[in-house]
Amino acid sequence: MPRATTIQDVLEQLDAIIDECIDTNSRLGLFAYIYRRTTAEIASEIALGHFEDNPRLEILDVAFANLYLDAYNAHKNGQQVSFAWAFAFDCVDEPLTILQHIMFGMNAHINLDLCVATATTMSGREIRAIEADFNKVNDILFQITNEMQDRLSRVSPLMFIVDLLGKNGDEKIIDFSMRKARAQSWNSANLLWSLGKGHDKNAIDDIDQLVLKLSERIKATRTRTVRFLLRLIQKFEPKQVSTILTKLKAD
Repeated sequence: MPRATTIQDVLEQLDAIIDECIDTNSRLGLFAYIYRRTTAEIASEIALGHFEDNPRLEILDVAFANLYLDAYNAHKNGQQVSFAWAFAFDCVDEPLTILQHIMFGMNAHINLDLCVATATTMSGREIRAIEADFNKVNDILFQITNEMQDRLSRVSPLMFIVDLLGKNGDEKIIDFSMRKARAQSWNSANLLWSLGKGHDKNAIDDIDQLVLKLSERIKATRTRTVRFLLRLIQKFEPKQVSTILTKLKAD
């Protein structure tokens, strides 16, 4: 499959991944659905001209998406991917909650891919020129957070327990914040951008290792109580990916 060059290409390729995951009952389709929903929202905002530089934001969004699409296709073909994505892909058959499977993808894509895509897109230009649009994306995603939580509650009836877990200081990792993740990614993007074209592979590897550790925390929390509660949440969730996605997508 050729690399995406427009957001429409991205949406079509994400649709293909979702369909493939339904056919194979692969939970990799869960993150793909969430990512498609957010990408469609950004595409709508670009079409309406709501960014300072709409063509540049689309270039960034496509570069960002291609890092996920490349990782997915490389993994499917038995090729090497980043540590963070390898962990997410390797956990696909683990008996974890729907939210945890989605968080693996969010963690790898936002905390690793986004900073690389941003630094690459702004290579040779002042990175702060895109900061306002980068932050506007944060605002747009925040606006659909409640919608996504409502959709997740359709397939995870005990999702309210996650809110309780988020109040435990030792397990704040469960209360994953997209806004905070994107803020960290912006800081990492500035670091990579400052290193110049091509970036420093060691710096990217260092970020990758930190993102991997975060995914490991998402999978294996520190306390028995939290592990028990996550198993309880998972027990009452549907196991068929087609069922999960049908409920998530329903209007």
